[in-house]
Amino acid sequence: MNTMNATVSTLVSNIEKVIIGKRPVIVKLIVALLAKGHVLIEDVPGVGKTQLVAALSKSVNGQYNRVQFTPDVMPSDIMGFTMINPDTKQMEYRAGSAFCNFFLADEINRASPKAQSSLLEIMEELQISVDGVTRSLPLPFMTLATQNPVETYGTYHLPEAQMDRFIMKLSVGYPDPADEKAILSGKKSSAAELSAVLELSDIEGLRRQAETLQVSDLVEQYIIDLVNATRKSDLLVLGASPRGSIALHKTAKALALVNSREYITPDDVRELAVDVLAHRLILSPKGKSAFGTAAAIIDDIVKNTPIPN
Repeated sequence: MNTMNATVSTLVSNIEKVIIGKRPVIVKLIVALLAKGHVLIEDVPGVGKTQLVAALSKSVNGQYNRVQFTPDVMPSDIMGFTMINPDTKQMEYRAGSAFCNFFLADEINRASPKAQSSLLEIMEELQISVDGVTRSLPLPFMTLATQNPVETYGTYHLPEAQMDRFIMKLSVGYPDPADEKAILSGKKSSAAELSAVLELSDIEGLRRQAETLQVSDLVEQYIIDLVNATRKSDLLVLGASPRGSIALHKTAKALALVNSREYITPDDVRELAVDVLAHRLILSPKGKSAFGTAAAIIDDIVKNTPIPN
């Protein structure tokens, strides 16, 4: 039985005041944060996607900015712009909404490809280049994007290059009846009512701890075997990239830390495989007819890939 890291447990408990009955999703979101990754949360309206992100950011004493993505959102809204100061006659930079610690791109697929592409450098390099000047983003920095999978009218499909930059894709899901009763009974708080329980330095400290954990050759080989299986499968047109294997490596270390372990097990990899790899894949016609979803194919690959001895 794993014992949760005390600092992480404090963070999870605070978020659970807002998001009831969704501990596994909350833990995976924190795993992504500790692995220095960005998260795409895809689910139907009304299940608490935005509240989950707001609760995380309010629980950590950092800056949180939200942009409601629409077709008229411009790259300059996100990245910032330079303009002439009428008093000094000098060019001055006005920071965009991405200059924060937690950046929520709400309904990201409603923005134009031009606005979406402004996030590529932000997510990969943690920096912004405007008018030939590159500025580093504050650390820790995390992009959290939401999208609705059922209402696709007026949306723009996220390109594979952008999907690949999300370390995980998560789904909140509907609450079970008992949790929904607790929600209706007023037992949940709103994110606005939360107080911070951690400082940014706590997150940076946990990140450094996760990086120091060593992954055995056996577990690394298992990650390689899983990723290679996606590349060789005739169920897929596009398998997972090396960025996918790096993401699985990083998140497995973060999950071990969350569970107060100094070693990584194949079960850590198995637990995260769908969340880390499925959104990076493109199914072939055979894959669509046989399995329907990338998550089902990853589940099948995990079941049929032996753990190295």
